[in-house]
Amino acid sequence: MTPSDPEGPCPAPLPTVGAATVADLLEARAGDDRIGLTAGDRQWTWRQVVGESRARARWAAALRPRDAGAPFHIGVLLENVPDYLFWLGGAALAGAVVVGINPTRRGAELVRDITFTECAALVTDAPGAALLDGLDTGVPQERTVRIDHDAAPPADGDGDRAGVRPGRDQLFVLLFTSGTTSAPKAVQCTQGRLADIALRALEYYEFTADDVCYCPMPLFHGNAVMALWAPALAAGSRMVLTPRFSASGFIDDVRRYGATRFTYVGKALAYILATPERPDDADTALTRGFGTEASARDRAEFGRRFGCTLVEGYGSSEGGLAINRGPDTPEGALGRPGQGVAVLDPESGEECEPARFGPGGRMENPERAIGELVNRSGTSAFEGYWRHPEADAERQRNGWYWTGDLAFVDEDGFVWFAGRKDDWLRVDSENFAAAPIERILGRHPDLVAAAVYAVPDPRTGDQVMAAVELQPGADPDRVAGELDRFLDEQSDLGTKWAPRFVRVVPALPLTATGKITKPGLRREAWVCTDAVYWRPGRDGGAYRRLGPADVTALTEEFALHGRAGLAPG
Repeated sequence: MTPSDPEGPCPAPLPTVGAATVADLLEARAGDDRIGLTAGDRQWTWRQVVGESRARARWAAALRPRDAGAPFHIGVLLENVPDYLFWLGGAALAGAVVVGINPTRRGAELVRDITFTECAALVTDAPGAALLDGLDTGVPQERTVRIDHDAAPPADGDGDRAGVRPGRDQLFVLLFTSGTTSAPKAVQCTQGRLADIALRALEYYEFTADDVCYCPMPLFHGNAVMALWAPALAAGSRMVLTPRFSASGFIDDVRRYGATRFTYVGKALAYILATPERPDDADTALTRGFGTEASARDRAEFGRRFGCTLVEGYGSSEGGLAINRGPDTPEGALGRPGQGVAVLDPESGEECEPARFGPGGRMENPERAIGELVNRSGTSAFEGYWRHPEADAERQRNGWYWTGDLAFVDEDGFVWFAGRKDDWLRVDSENFAAAPIERILGRHPDLVAAAVYAVPDPRTGDQVMAAVELQPGADPDRVAGELDRFLDEQSDLGTKWAPRFVRVVPALPLTATGKITKPGLRREAWVCTDAVYWRPGRDGGAYRRLGPADVTALTEEFALHGRAGLAPG
């Protein structure tokens, strides 16, 4: 499709924060003939995007459950293709709920996601249908839409909105959490909350109609929907879709489409930086990226190599707490806490003391400084999980919003991320968190990324283990042979923090959104087919390759101390 007039009429005025719905933002684009969507060699004006969305709204209306009390949930099992955005728009207009189904899930896990969220209909294509083949999802075949061959109502662009005009409290999307520590939960987000996020981003991040927003993150996740699609809709920016994230194809896509903005999550930057550097890397229109969980080293290197400013923030699709960096925020810190935000002891609810650092930057009081990040202003921004009252209660204890993330506040008042709640380690009666160790390992020039986690100690408590992914061409034996010297040079490494075991993996296990998932690494510990290096003694020393005899000796040590049930394998 080709736009008739890229410089055509301006859209209708946008509603204000606290008054808008996603449907309102979409309708404001109905008269906009600027290009609104590009995918491969195809493009649509915003007027055409609205027309396609209205057609999907009529289609959705035909899929509405006959039982008025049944959830009007439409599961969308697609990669980042244009129809995904058309169904988002159609659901907004029809008052339906889009459930973003993760296409990397398989079998029983895929069935669980669909049945748990009570999908009344499914939208998919040939690859998605292959995933569903033979599975009992509870959705009959006649309520499964195949975008690659099912005929839709005509997308004339002038049809009336299907159904009753939705309100701000109309549930709009269910966004599954990353599932890094447990089965994914479905975060509820209403039309009003997402519209407010979009309009605030318009001002805070200065989105304009001239921006070209490249979307490499999956649309079933909050990052793509909340940080890119919704603000682009509000601003009238052009969205550019790629079916899935490709580190090797990133800069070519950015240059091909003239992208000015993009979003990222987790280790995406690390994988882009692991691609060979080219002399023309910075020769693009790219000016800004938005994301979370990138290391300070990766952000600095990305800026140097691609000439792009990265805006790192702390937040989640749950919406209960957000922290933004300011111009005075130190590298690696999240920013200053807003009103009501504090780091609390999860047991007592008391505020943790500021972190103190000795010579060389080593934290002196981790047990008293590290706690859970909490918003004591209330829970109104958190709209809950779909039918998961236990998880709701865990997030809303004492009328406060508990993030489930560990953090500490330094003496200058800046908040630092310290890992997830299950990222606590206890070594020789000392408690500390994984994230500071991961930040230190991230300084090693041969590492793409590192994950730190606890494995059982034969006597009591934990031992520190790290799984590392190396830069292409790096020799594992060389890296391991030099690792003890590198760790000795890190003056802020705590005395108990150095990993006893280091596992070299071809690729760290990631969720579909690029976040490292650790449960499998913890279960396997050092009993695996990957190369594992260890320090046999408990007082440091050089790392050497773990062999079969070492595994046997460790197993016997567990049995000797009566902890055989904790031994891996």
